[in-house]
Amino acid sequence: MSYQGRINRTGGTRVKRALGVQAALEWAFRVEKAQLELPVLQDANEGGFGFGLEYVLLHRAALGCKIDGGRHKIGTYIHEDAEVIAATVAGMPDKLGGKRMAIRVAELARAGLTPDWMPGAVPRCVPVEVKRNQHGERATTVVVGTERVLSRGKWRTVDVLACPVTYVPHPQQIEAARRAYADWWQALGWIRDGLIDGGMLRTVEVTEAMPKVRPWNHR
Repeated sequence: MSYQGRINRTGGTRVKRALGVQAALEWAFRVEKAQLELPVLQDANEGGFGFGLEYVLLHRAALGCKIDGGRHKIGTYIHEDAEVIAATVAGMPDKLGGKRMAIRVAELARAGLTPDWMPGAVPRCVPVEVKRNQHGERATTVVVGTERVLSRGKWRTVDVLACPVTYVPHPQQIEAARRAYADWWQALGWIRDGLIDGGMLRTVEVTEAMPKVRPWNHR
């Protein structure tokens, strides 16, 4: 689907363009190049961020009431609905990551990307260090103890060697990547619900469609 397509009209009635929340975000930040304007707390001691729909309504008032409105930033036209979407993202509540998540969502949308949840990643047991020479590769070993062994009728002390190993990628690395994806998914759900419930978009209709909640469970 082209994000830049014109809104069709039938019999003088405006037909909204239906977009899932991820597509709507990419249209706003990637195509319309909306900017994320994060609110600044008046009281530095206040613990919350998330201004929610109240903050978006303030932006709506600043945008004016023209159906085909929008603002000019440095001489560039930005669609009014894109501004509203950006304002909604800026209102991300602390419980979902606040400013940090708002920036993350905007950056990913601007790049047209989904968080890397490390698809297909399976931890492999590999040596911590490998030495290479003309004879090939050899895993590095370390002395972990000594043992007394009977060899040719004599007791000898020999080193006990072990090969330190690790897992690549580490399971915690995979878990962290997928937890970050899940956090992003929840943030998109909040944005979707806010845009649908707020009813402030005039040419775009955000649908219930969402990215897969756990894509690593799908084959």
